[in-house]
Amino acid sequence: MYSKKVTVEEVAKMIDHTNLKPFTTKKEIHRLCEEAKEYDFAAVCVNSSNISLCHDLLRNTDVEVAAVVGFPLGACTPEAKAFETQQSIHLGAEELDMVMNIGRFREENYTLVQKDIEKVVNAAEGAKVKVILETGYLNDEQIIKACQIVKEANAHFVKTSTGFGPMGAFYDHVQLMRQTVGSNFGVKTAGGIRDAKTAVRMINAGADRLGASAGVSIINSLKEVINEGKWFSSDDDEPDKIYSWGAADSKKQPKEVYDFYIQKKERFKR
Repeated sequence: MYSKKVTVEEVAKMIDHTNLKPFTTKKEIHRLCEEAKEYDFAAVCVNSSNISLCHDLLRNTDVEVAAVVGFPLGACTPEAKAFETQQSIHLGAEELDMVMNIGRFREENYTLVQKDIEKVVNAAEGAKVKVILETGYLNDEQIIKACQIVKEANAHFVKTSTGFGPMGAFYDHVQLMRQTVGSNFGVKTAGGIRDAKTAVRMINAGADRLGASAGVSIINSLKEVINEGKWFSSDDDEPDKIYSWGAADSKKQPKEVYDFYIQKKERFKR
């Protein structure tokens, strides 16, 4: 899980420094952008009301402004998502993280799901589009199908989760997504990435972008490990914290999805 070693600079350029809290103030957005500049992160990821401010604060830097679309539920109409995308681009967004219509996907209305994504891709005017699957609501077979739809819709990334759903980022989900989309398509992981070890594990699983509000802590702790001449090992990893079934929750997931993860855990134990 940690065989691929990465530098501090490489990891920093994979991080979307994120603040999507509903109570975020302008002062906190200022700090987010200052940290992104200092650590040379790939992007900041914010709600659309903060795009203009980020665009101004990050002018003349190589830190991108990413904005969420249809966030965090994905249940609005394709037209609403397209309009939000157009407005976000107008305000200065350079990347879009959109939420897939999860309900329509679970109904197997794949035509609508693909059109939903295509409307955002077309409205993005060439900007990168990352599609959030919210993997905690899906079983493995559904994750594979969702990844295939995202590719067919000509988006640029598949992304694990919003951070507001029942599961965050897990090794097996990221590995499955990478295997499905291939080596030339983006995989972003988000949700619960709070330390360097987790970040490196996600990169080894196949992620090339990390959404995290703890970007500064991740980089500082990685620096310490590298400066001490150490690296990470699986010796003290707890499977319940590494694999998706460890976060199965009957109160937050559809019953059949919860049952799938419990069965997956049982197979792992055998």
